[in-house]
Amino acid sequence: MNTLKQKRFGEFLVAHAKIVEEQLSQALADQKQNGGKIGQVIVKLGFLKETEMLSALAEYIGIPFISLTRQRFDKELIQRLPVHYARRFRAIVLSRNDKGLVVGMSDPLDLLAYDELARLLKEPLSLALVRESELLNTVDLLYRRTEEISEFAEDLTKTLSPDTESQEEEEDIESKPVVKLLQSLFEDATQVQASDIHIEPDEKTLRIRQRVDGVLHEQILNEKRIASAMTLRLKLMAGLNIAEKRLPQDGRFNIQVKGKKVDVRLSTMPIEYGESVVMRLLDQSAVALDLKKVGMPDGILKRFQRNIRRPYGMILVTGPTGSGKTTTLYSALAELNSPDKKIITVEDPVEYRMSRISQVQINEKINLDFAKVLRTALRQDPDIILVGEIRDHETASIAIRAALTGHLVLASLHTNDAVSSAMRLMDMGLEGYLVATAVRAVLAQRLVRRICKSCYEPCEITEAQRSWAVTVGGVSYQETVFYHGKGCTYCNNTGFRGRVGIFELFELNKKMIEALSTNDPRKFEEAAEEHKSQYSLALSALQAAALGQTTLDESISIAGEFDEVYEEDTAIPETTENKADESSEEQDHSDRDMTPDQESGKEDENHAVFKLKPKNGN
Repeated sequence: MNTLKQKRFGEFLVAHAKIVEEQLSQALADQKQNGGKIGQVIVKLGFLKETEMLSALAEYIGIPFISLTRQRFDKELIQRLPVHYARRFRAIVLSRNDKGLVVGMSDPLDLLAYDELARLLKEPLSLALVRESELLNTVDLLYRRTEEISEFAEDLTKTLSPDTESQEEEEDIESKPVVKLLQSLFEDATQVQASDIHIEPDEKTLRIRQRVDGVLHEQILNEKRIASAMTLRLKLMAGLNIAEKRLPQDGRFNIQVKGKKVDVRLSTMPIEYGESVVMRLLDQSAVALDLKKVGMPDGILKRFQRNIRRPYGMILVTGPTGSGKTTTLYSALAELNSPDKKIITVEDPVEYRMSRISQVQINEKINLDFAKVLRTALRQDPDIILVGEIRDHETASIAIRAALTGHLVLASLHTNDAVSSAMRLMDMGLEGYLVATAVRAVLAQRLVRRICKSCYEPCEITEAQRSWAVTVGGVSYQETVFYHGKGCTYCNNTGFRGRVGIFELFELNKKMIEALSTNDPRKFEEAAEEHKSQYSLALSALQAAALGQTTLDESISIAGEFDEVYEEDTAIPETTENKADESSEEQDHSDRDMTPDQESGKEDENHAVFKLKPKNGN
């Protein structure tokens, strides 16, 4: 470790023209009153940006300043320093050089921490300065708990008797190993921001899978016998019937993970080798119910906000399961929630708990269904009603009539796009004139995987992909550079980290209303084609790819033409070899003797160019 210069860091900043003397005096006065390190105080007062301060500190100490977002990590080196020491000393092993280990620290001036690290690692150390926020985030991502989960699973197996099928024996199992295993499992899931945990007993193994950014990642445990103990404990936590193994059960419970409150929705289902358990995780502290943070483009956001401000009518949000519909609806409620508005929600289940809003959980077991709650809700003098999902004719009919009698109704519906929502309601048995009069706007949305910021880079695309982009977005996309994730430690080598929303807002115009009023689906579809949406799902997805938020592959899959594009692009061409019986050898020679200029003007039979009429007229 380099010997520091006698000059203090604040004086060093002034000497190198990073700040002026007056700013240093003000920072020292603030430090004396409120405490803190001088560099942090200078950043807090706005005299330097954090990156500028850290670069200057690294220069002052005589060590490099390294950004961890682009750093490549060696998992074996990482494990040299146990996770609790990494958090305690704010340190991480970055690499190895000819002098020993390179260790990143957020505070390299902490000599006690340096001495302890040297003792633990038992090698010469070279220090580097890293940003503390990046370091803590990196520790969460790199120190996965898969080995810890396996160890706890082994410990739990040792406590089990050879026969775990007996309910009495299961109830006598010491709960402590189960608690440790489940706590480790939840902590690992929250570290990687998993949305779901699947526990699936197989014939000889136990599969634990976590859904991260919409994709399942698997860990296999050989301790299959622990599945019943884990399920038993989870049922107790959710208040379910532990004796019932033949029927599916649903429940929920709350846990604390690293100081955060996590709401867990539990579903059990009997399968061949036991019970499958799926848990949906909802970190209440991480959810920002704010329409401006949902990710809508400005044009759609302003139109959607205008629609939810209407005094009555129906606003629909559509999309598949897991597309973020509930978050969007609750973000709208958060914007509308005020003392002068009576808001009632009817849900299955209640996912977000909000003050001043009357939230009702339906319960089919006691015949408390959507229709029954809606009828009662209308007698509660509401201004705004949220229907978690319109599933049947009765629920749709009551919701529509509520929208026609002076209430604003927000609801979710399962359709592929916004335009088909009106037809879906008519399929449920509603009259077209009711749909035309009640429905004001339909928001369709999807979630696509976001390119990892730590490893994104430009990528080559095929001619079929380029053709799709130009067809959907116009000639302006002819030269657009698209990106993908190369794969790194931060994204578990997937190239993706997080998800971004794709939106389409559909508002009914006069022609569409007339078509629905006469129950004419074809005329409605023609009117919808004429009234081209400013943002179709396909165009919105393409724009996200052009901005480097997601890949072109993700955009094409969201648009619903993934198979079409790639079937065209990978189709086996009909060459002269394929048509040997139909082509003469003379014709084959004439093709090969063409000049380059002649070739460029000839239709290329060996490459199929994708041409597609875009959806929604785009």
